[in-house]
Amino acid sequence: MIHEDRFLISCRPYAIDLTSLHNTEHKSTVNAVWFRRKQGVTAACLGTLWDIQRPAPADAGEFLTRHDDGRYGGDCDGRWDGENYWGAQRPNVIEEHLTLLRPMLANYPAIPPGYDGWWRF
Repeated sequence: MIHEDRFLISCRPYAIDLTSLHNTEHKSTVNAVWFRRKQGVTAACLGTLWDIQRPAPADAGEFLTRHDDGRYGGDCDGRWDGENYWGAQRPNVIEEHLTLLRPMLANYPAIPPGYDGWWRF
């Protein structure tokens, strides 16, 4: 992935939680947030980026350096467009997501605290 200094929604950038690398036997993931626009409506999204990397990356920086296939995008777990929420079904998880997504959308296109941005393919 390529680290950018500025935000361009047309480049489909992601902000990454650099402390969130999780390696399993089958894949590696990092937590990410991003903005998307559809039919003129901007939405804030949260989820993960994943990749199959062998050997497993030692940290999120190595994961991002080696992650070069963006055809699937991020796996979205929650999305907020200012009016509608899509994602989890459990009330406590919904509220956890909205705690991040509401201020993220309100401060568009700022990078949320705890995330490093902007990364694109």
